Amino acid sequence: MSKSQLPAPASKLTNRYQQGQLVEIEIADLTDTGEGVGRVGELVVFVPDTVTGDRVKVRLVQVKSGYATGKLEELLARSQHRIRPNCIVADKCGGCQWQHVNYQYQLAAKEERVRQALERIGGFSNLTIDRILTGTRDELPQFLGYRNKATYPVGISAAGQVQAGYYQKSTHKLVNLNQCPVQDPRLNPLLKEVKEDIHWRDWPIYDEQKHTGELRHLSLRIGRRTGEMLLTLIVRTGDLTGIAPQAADWLKRYPQLVGVCVNVNSAKTNAIFGGETRCIAGRSYLREEFAGLEFQLGADTFFQVNTEAAEALLEVIAGELNLQGTEMLVDAYCGIGTFTLPLAKRVKMAVGLEVQAEAIAQAQLNAKLNNLTNVAFQVGKVEKLLPQLDVVPEILLLDPPRKGCDRTVLETIKQIQPNRIVYVSCKPATLARDLKFLCENGDYKLVRVQPADFFPQTSHVECAAFLVR
Repeated sequence: MSKSQLPAPASKLTNRYQQGQLVEIEIADLTDTGEGVGRVGELVVFVPDTVTGDRVKVRLVQVKSGYATGKLEELLARSQHRIRPNCIVADKCGGCQWQHVNYQYQLAAKEERVRQALERIGGFSNLTIDRILTGTRDELPQFLGYRNKATYPVGISAAGQVQAGYYQKSTHKLVNLNQCPVQDPRLNPLLKEVKEDIHWRDWPIYDEQKHTGELRHLSLRIGRRTGEMLLTLIVRTGDLTGIAPQAADWLKRYPQLVGVCVNVNSAKTNAIFGGETRCIAGRSYLREEFAGLEFQLGADTFFQVNTEAAEALLEVIAGELNLQGTEMLVDAYCGIGTFTLPLAKRVKMAVGLEVQAEAIAQAQLNAKLNNLTNVAFQVGKVEKLLPQLDVVPEILLLDPPRKGCDRTVLETIKQIQPNRIVYVSCKPATLARDLKFLCENGDYKLVRVQPADFFPQTSHVECAAFLVR
């Protein structure tokens, strides 16, 4: 459920319930943003940090016409789905939403979210939705320690200590971390000790209000299979006294660290990375193995943060397509070729389309690294490149951003009529909307949906939808 799906309420509810009022609620469901939802009378109340089955005392924070948001004040009765969080700051940190939710129930909730979106928004019925995929490690579901990349804002405490962590929920108040249970545990020593070195170096910390200081973010990345690590400091101007000897010391101290970089972001913006990255010591990339291929990943390269889950979804895609080596495949929104390159090994020809020139350059490099000569990449907007292709793909892979496909892309697909479509999505609502358009009038048939848990401990869910003409 989301706020946009609520029925039109009676305005008298606004007068009956007031901001600051305490109410008792039983949590009946979870929303698509991860909050618990329940009712007091006819008023729908959204409450973070709760789970289906909780009985809670809630303070109303904001009251609208027909719904309210609340803050958990007291847990009156625990849900069977509630567990003790694995993180000591789970009640403060905004990095995770569902540390308090049993993992099996997280998976069930995500499956249900996909189903509800496809039924309510897409208008589909009698759906085949497979059991949600999880990343596995040592044959066990990987719901902690899975993230291969973490980027932390940097701050300064009242006592003058350098801090790094995630922002407290709905604020810009930093929650200091020395370890994080969802990031690869091999990164934890860097998180703690690099902060101490930054403090010792007395590098000025960025002040987002005044737009002064230097150090804005700390970015850590690891190759899950290779163990190689990359450390990047995001700074305002790049003026860090003593950065070269400090970078050399880090490389010596951490044998798995292969490079230290500085990324310059001088803009007054919420965007983390700027356009310029300099390698200070070692190399500017790490090596990773994915689906039997070698990839080079730079400081700001987009790559799925859950390596194992991404591989599991890729295997399902390849299996469903039953590739024979004769197919022509187009991968729209291909990024650095994460899916394009492994699939290129199984088809006659693959073409990747991507608007970011840097990503295409990385994809071409990775294709060359793996001696893949049957794949080509083009830079530009998918809505412009797709109609200009001189071939009709038998298979079209779509992996758009959260907002989904541009309407002109969907219209072009209907015109060029690829035989099969695989639509990979990180937002069930926009997936359902786009599938509804593609399947209307019988142009395509939705045959299967495969959810995948790329982001355990959060409400986010990835899925692949398979369509045929």
